[in-house]
Amino acid sequence: MHKQRIIRNGNSLAVTVPSFFVKSVGVKIGQEVEVEMSPETGKVVYSFTGIKQLPLSQNFIKKKRK
Repeated sequence: MHKQRIIRNGNSLAVTVPSFFVKSVGVKIGQEVEVEMSPETGKVVYSFTGIKQLPLSQNFIKKKRK
């Protein structure tokens, strides 16, 4: 789990998206985000649509020999 700080953004509060996540999944500025909130548990889940699939490791992919 990765921790982020809550910051002030104008009259609102915000949580930043870590740069390693942005680079790994291809999140873009202005992209819509689906937010699922559970006030009872204090949990918030963000789902980014239209992101690229992470590549498989070369060790995972085995080429077929002829």
